[in-house]
Amino acid sequence: MGNHPYMLKQIETKLQAGFRCIKLKIGAINFEEEKSLIRHIRQHFTAREIELRVDANGAFTPEEAPEKLKRLAELDLHSIEQPIRAGQWDEMARLVETTPLPIALDEELIGINNPTEKQKLLDTISPQYIILKPSLHGGFSGGEEWIHEAEKRNISW
Repeated sequence: MGNHPYMLKQIETKLQAGFRCIKLKIGAINFEEEKSLIRHIRQHFTAREIELRVDANGAFTPEEAPEKLKRLAELDLHSIEQPIRAGQWDEMARLVETTPLPIALDEELIGINNPTEKQKLLDTISPQYIILKPSLHGGFSGGEEWIHEAEKRNISW
């Protein structure tokens, strides 16, 4: 994230390199400023031109998350990763049920290596997406376990 001209320059460079999906980290600066930057990007690039994803890294509280998700959904985003911090399964499940913006789990999956626990997490939260990082999930075999369980539940990955 940065000021408007800096962000647009970075995105134009990525577009020239062939990228069509951009992920922005949010939650580090003022929410209104971040939303303004995303709005500015959307004024220059449609959802057909750039798929925008945001990663909150657990920056929102469970109480403020519904309103922030509603406001972010207005910006035609693909999804948001980890809107609230990991370990709050019931709160995350409530968010997933009511969110206007698809939710992807990321940090929530780290450290869950037992197949039964993977099933329990996915059954409890039922996210729209999971984000897999093989080095954090037991390599390819650990990732394949997540994929298998996600696909059984129609969860994208």
